[in-house]
Amino acid sequence: MRRTTPLALTAAALLLAGCGSRQADTGSGGKASAPPSPSRSAGGCTGHAELTAADHGRTVCVAQGGELRLTLDGTRARPWKPVSASGTALRGINAGFVLRPGDATAAYRAVAAGTVRLTSSRPLCAEPTAPGGVSCKGIEEWTVTVRVG
Repeated sequence: MRRTTPLALTAAALLLAGCGSRQADTGSGGKASAPPSPSRSAGGCTGHAELTAADHGRTVCVAQGGELRLTLDGTRARPWKPVSASGTALRGINAGFVLRPGDATAAYRAVAAGTVRLTSSRPLCAEPTAPGGVSCKGIEEWTVTVRVG
């Protein structure tokens, strides 16, 4: 009996998922355009944004009145500092509970047009737990620019 590898199962699942999809005929030579996202405003800004550590360096646009929430997953040994916001276009709102030590969470409502820079940082490596262990002083930075439109 032959064993099926996880790669083969994944490929089969992707193939089957593609079989049921179909493109709408737009009358433009068979090319279909993606439907507009219901959460986007006329200016291309979103009404709700969720950010993580993977969004470092990005610029996002949030429509005025929209919400932005972020979660930076850290550890007890490498905790994120609380997120700071420079600018007045966002107002902090209740982010809920932080469930794990080292995480940083924040939530904002877009209250005025403008640009805000969100930042946080954490140690690049954990401090040694035993005497004589190797230590590093590196810092991992996290920055996202938020445009409120």
